[in-house]
Amino acid sequence: MVVIADLHIHSKYSRATSKDLSFENLVKWAKIKGIDVLGTGDFTHPKYFEEIKKLKEKNGLYYYKDTKNSKNFGASSLTQTQGFPFVISGEVSLMYKQGQSRKVHLVLLVPSVEIAEKVNSYLDTLGRRDYDGRPIFGVSSIEFIKNMMEISEDIEVIPAHLWTPWFGAFGSKSGFNSMKEAFGYQLPNIHAIETGLSSSPDMNWRLSDLDDFAILSFSDSHSFWPWRIGREATIFNIEKEELSYNKIISAIRNKQIKATIEVDPAYGMYHYDGHRNCNFSCSPAKSKELDNICPVCNEKLTIGVDSRVEELADRHGGFMSKNARPFYKVLPLHEIISLFTGTGLSSKGNWDIYNKLIETFGTELNILLNVEKPELREKEVNEKLIELIIKNRIGNIKVKPGYDGVYGQAVIEEQKKLF
Repeated sequence: MVVIADLHIHSKYSRATSKDLSFENLVKWAKIKGIDVLGTGDFTHPKYFEEIKKLKEKNGLYYYKDTKNSKNFGASSLTQTQGFPFVISGEVSLMYKQGQSRKVHLVLLVPSVEIAEKVNSYLDTLGRRDYDGRPIFGVSSIEFIKNMMEISEDIEVIPAHLWTPWFGAFGSKSGFNSMKEAFGYQLPNIHAIETGLSSSPDMNWRLSDLDDFAILSFSDSHSFWPWRIGREATIFNIEKEELSYNKIISAIRNKQIKATIEVDPAYGMYHYDGHRNCNFSCSPAKSKELDNICPVCNEKLTIGVDSRVEELADRHGGFMSKNARPFYKVLPLHEIISLFTGTGLSSKGNWDIYNKLIETFGTELNILLNVEKPELREKEVNEKLIELIIKNRIGNIKVKPGYDGVYGQAVIEEQKKLF
């Protein structure tokens, strides 16, 4: 048995998030997606923290009992009995000077409400927490981690979306060139990194600097919709009946990750270089030809993750790290259905197809990763849709790369000319 976790999400109290984000909706769609445990997100926000404190604790996890949506979408009988488990989690944005201006996002996993209250009390000495679910503080990563460890060594601090230009610790805009540079003497308290949507594990394997860290993937979702929540997740080799905060943290710290679920990194909003306002994007090689200057506006390009990995890598493409874990590269099911129908993600027709597939096969991740052609044919799924589902599973769906805050776009074979 395994546990699939998405521990980096946001609440309705974060900017640019769905106002319908609630525990009820998160639990409903996590079950449909096939996620076993979620992060709460945003525990630093005072109003949301009051909601978190209403959840029932067991073994360091906090359970929401969903009475309105009792249908079992692949959830264990234990989950149905106790409710759906959450890890107390949140994200902070640190903006500070260290040689130059730095902007670093960190994900926090916290073992209890009591520890979360201590974290919040510390944050109150730095500034306000009530204006955003992901608050901003003017303290360095090194100082912040030191203070987290003084509160509790059971807090897990994870560099969020490591490579994204604006707020990744390795980002092109304000990031560092090594983990030691970023986290200094607190580096022993960093056990894992988050890939972010615009990078995949094999890209991270190209840096020997990352060999000693577990590679995690989470969605950073700003809504509960199934094309957002769980689009990236981490698979832990933990029995559902033995699930606890300590088991999850132990797996992270001992690099006992079974696998990760990733989107194609080209799907991420910062994979290629470019300018959104100029409607221009390009590969790392083209950026070099242009001296990183946009040919439309003659300003510096936003340098994406693909270029940044090339800049820092000390290994060739295709290198496999000694600690490499398997990973699945799949786009959300709604993206595949949208390719099939040629209509928008949330069109009524696409929802009809999606709901029928879920009713037949249980969860989205089961459809994306497990259900074989004969089963799909037996249930009279359209043959073209079947082919797209299988192509997605083996990584054969083409994606026009995202850039400068624009999502990548899945395209079918007949649309290769778009590249």
